[in-house]
Amino acid sequence: MIFWGAFNTALELTNTEEFCVSCHEMRANVYEELRRTVHFSNRSGVRASCPDCHVPHEWTDKIARKMQASKEVWGKIFGSINTREKFLDHRLELAKHEWARLKANDSLECRNCHSSAAMDLSKQTQRAAEIHTRYLLPGKATCIDCHKGIAHEQPNMQGVEPGWKLPPELEGETLPSASATDELKKVMNDSHTVAFGN
Repeated sequence: MIFWGAFNTALELTNTEEFCVSCHEMRANVYEELRRTVHFSNRSGVRASCPDCHVPHEWTDKIARKMQASKEVWGKIFGSINTREKFLDHRLELAKHEWARLKANDSLECRNCHSSAAMDLSKQTQRAAEIHTRYLLPGKATCIDCHKGIAHEQPNMQGVEPGWKLPPELEGETLPSASATDELKKVMNDSHTVAFGN
């Protein structure tokens, strides 16, 4: 009984934002990015903390994630991302691991707060409502397919397949709701060209 109490207490202590940002690697990199997003500051005052997005709420899933995260301790011990330069050098690899984990668990951590059953599609843009209806609700896509970079800056995405592509039957069509996507693609391509010279 004492062991169980100690184990559960330790588990919960490592499941706090304070614990996560106690490492300077997290505080100086991803936490600073999080502070500039809608998941940190927004009109409703609801804030997502590190464990909200990176640790499942259900006990068995939480234990599995904690076992995975124990491997990350080695990175801390050996200093694999202990400087901004090292972090940026590994950023794409780290992001791909996280995207793959979220893809494999059907964006479980997103669904801790966001329920597709509770989505009011009438309050979304027409394009978002169409995409959610066509891909998310029937299970053809999951949150992370389209929402990479929602709480942290993205790495250089050149050469990375997007999670969501315009369906072939819509390619080439000029749709009123497609103009925002076309403009976003242009802005992203332009920013990559400026930032990375490609």
